[in-house]
Amino acid sequence: MPAMSKILLPVDFSGRCRGAARYAEALAQRFGSEVTMLHVLPPPHYEFSVLEVGGSVLNELYAARMRQAQSDLDALLQEELAGIRVNRVLLEGDPARKIVEYAETEQVDLIVMPTHGYGPFRRFILGSVTAKVLHDADRPVWTGVHLEEAPPLERITFRNVLVALDLSPQAVEPLSWAEWLASACDARLWIVHATPSLEGRAGEYFDPDWRVHLAEQARAEIAKLQEQAGSKAEVLIEDGDAPRVVCSVAKRLGADVLVIGRGSAAGVFGRLRTNAYSIIRQSPCPVVSV
Repeated sequence: MPAMSKILLPVDFSGRCRGAARYAEALAQRFGSEVTMLHVLPPPHYEFSVLEVGGSVLNELYAARMRQAQSDLDALLQEELAGIRVNRVLLEGDPARKIVEYAETEQVDLIVMPTHGYGPFRRFILGSVTAKVLHDADRPVWTGVHLEEAPPLERITFRNVLVALDLSPQAVEPLSWAEWLASACDARLWIVHATPSLEGRAGEYFDPDWRVHLAEQARAEIAKLQEQAGSKAEVLIEDGDAPRVVCSVAKRLGADVLVIGRGSAAGVFGRLRTNAYSIIRQSPCPVVSV
């Protein structure tokens, strides 16, 4: 059974983490969650260690850096998160690795972090730390390109939950998580599935009923997944590129959150998981990768 008792909020003191914190706060208020703000301080660069500087001087510089980081972390978002339980943790090491290790060790229920794409190309770039966390973490990750533009807390709602499914056996995991979230928030749950586009090349013939057959097969498989997850969501099936279909439906429905699976999958119905990063970059709403 999914839960939301522990939320991990990695922070880097940028404006992007403030938007992510607003979503973490909204979730914490609804579920009574404890939020851990985690900052990971990378170790000194190798080039500094080979400078002809006394070891005690280098140690003192790094100790001062740690003290400043702890002071900044203690002061960060004090007013914004005043109404919820907050832990503030400072670690040293590789940021992505430490985030994943902490999430596993502390058994957190959700990691909330922005994509950290930059500038006008942010929709085409997934920050390296977020990408590594998405790849390595065995915990749901709440992210998206718009997190830094989070609306005021009172306007953050969870009325429409959309879950994008491939037809792999693993698809029951994101469906179960989405069903739990929708039930807990008294939200409407939708399922979207993208079938391959079957437009033939010039002079190429294909059975016009094949699209109907694919949709029927997909509905039958989704019905099995819904039975496993105890879900009765409305199903939308459209043909085309998976990221385009999923994000278009999310926009059309006004989804407040999009849930997807991540990992490896094979076969013609495994395309969704291989397109997870593209969906995250293009989604009009936050994305939870389960």
